[in-house]
Amino acid sequence: MAVYAIGDLQGCLDPLKRLLEQVAFDPARDTLWFTGDLVNRGPASLETLRFVRGLGDAAITVLGNHDLHLLASAWTGTRRNKHHDTLEEVLSAPDRDELLHWLRRRPVLHHDASLGFTLVHAGLPPQWDLADAHSAATELEAVLGGEGFVAFLEEMYGNLPNHWSSGLVGFDRLRFTVNAFTRLRFVRPDGSLDFGSKGPAERARDGLLPWFLYPGRRSTDMKIVFGHWSLLEKSLCEGVYGIDTGCVYGGQLTALALGDLSRSCVSCAPGWHPKRGKSNKRPVAQPVA
Repeated sequence: MAVYAIGDLQGCLDPLKRLLEQVAFDPARDTLWFTGDLVNRGPASLETLRFVRGLGDAAITVLGNHDLHLLASAWTGTRRNKHHDTLEEVLSAPDRDELLHWLRRRPVLHHDASLGFTLVHAGLPPQWDLADAHSAATELEAVLGGEGFVAFLEEMYGNLPNHWSSGLVGFDRLRFTVNAFTRLRFVRPDGSLDFGSKGPAERARDGLLPWFLYPGRRSTDMKIVFGHWSLLEKSLCEGVYGIDTGCVYGGQLTALALGDLSRSCVSCAPGWHPKRGKSNKRPVAQPVA
């Protein structure tokens, strides 16, 4: 049995199928861990959702920011029709409700004690160890999977609060948690989360650090697999594995075998670059594990 962690799909189903052929994936024997962002900006968000859901117990996926954007678009209407969205085929599909209710019940954190790996979409704030992260994830998952999920989706967006405190309550606590799990890249010197920088770690503003390089990070004893950061060229540290290699932007789709840490990659078609506004094929450097 093999377990493969796969980077952000964002509606790129054909590369996924080619990657699964390359690693000889067998759903009766193997398991796939998806880093989230199953949908949006790519050409096949609907079919990607159907495919991953159809894998049943052979697939585990955590929620990413684009997945949450889809849920907010479906139930609040406040986030629809953002430039470069490719979600309308999901929102108008005959099986839309079935797919969306399945999606909102996905976890934001998955930990396998036997493998010793933890899966998240973006990262962990420096104040959390595994127990803290698991507790925060359980709280958030209960809300997203419960009857009051629409009320949270309406209050989900915003950058504050950006510093963890055990005294946070209500929507403030949940908003910090969802931002940490699905949007985090950089941390400020005081340990607060920064959402203004999205580029390579080497080009960060003075004082900002990638979340995994923050001094005294309480999750340093964990092995963490994550996506979300397609421009993360290097600067990873021991036990941290970033595997979003920019498939939707014309980079690669990557699978990390959690047994021997080998990587398998397939090239992706030139994608739409959200800032340049044109087809953009760019090489994506392989992060150093």
